[in-house]
Amino acid sequence: MDRRQLEELLEDTHRDAYLWARQCCNYNDDLARDVLQMVYLKIFEGRARFNERSGFRTWLFSVIRYTAIDSLKQSNARAHAPLEGDLAMPADDPAEEDMDYKALLQQLPEKQAEVLLLAFYHGMTLEAISTVMEIGLGTVRTHYDRGKKQLKTLIEKTKIQNHGGR
Repeated sequence: MDRRQLEELLEDTHRDAYLWARQCCNYNDDLARDVLQMVYLKIFEGRARFNERSGFRTWLFSVIRYTAIDSLKQSNARAHAPLEGDLAMPADDPAEEDMDYKALLQQLPEKQAEVLLLAFYHGMTLEAISTVMEIGLGTVRTHYDRGKKQLKTLIEKTKIQNHGGR
């Protein structure tokens, strides 16, 4: 892949890459920008190479994730992404309009929340998530299934609390 093709792919995925960097950097915008800049430098200097064994976006998200983890370790911060920010979901049911999905996702175990974010917010397949997180596909499926079930329970519980069981 030549530099021009690489630049086009990075430009096409920049918005999603930035949003993922924010999530990986505990929603610290400055750190996310720094991480993304480090990722782009790694790519253009050849320290991170796309080997075409996975999709470009999957590979890029992996590079971002591990660069963010390294940056967070250097700043002695926790290497997980609390969930906040751009998680607005349209409500089909008016009772869900006041649902705080961020707070609900924060109640899930870290890996479950990360898998659900990648699947639903970033539209990744379970196979791609497995590659990004460097864990087995079976483990991803387990986190996905358990996370969905636990999130459903939390949503139902919140609806009952907020609306008196209506």
